[in-house]
Amino acid sequence: ARGGGYSQVIPMEEFNLHSTGDIHAIQAANNLLAAAIDARMFHEHTQTDEALYRRLTTNSSGARDFAPPMLTRLKSLGISKTDPLD
Repeated sequence: ARGGGYSQVIPMEEFNLHSTGDIHAIQAANNLLAAAIDARMFHEHTQTDEALYRRLTTNSSGARDFAPPMLTRLKSLGISKTDPLD
């Protein structure tokens, strides 16, 4: 390795995240991501695929259909299915 003895593991200049509020934004983003991962893991391990399917495809009147964002996602994946009962 080269470097003439100037290699360091610490930043060359001091920086402070407290003065700008950046540390709070980083903490909030980290907490949000952790909560999303935790919720996903919980739902995947405690519910069956059939139960999740039923919840995702049943509208307020009790009929089974895909929500508009679901149809957009299916279309982007190259899936032409529009009826969840097919």
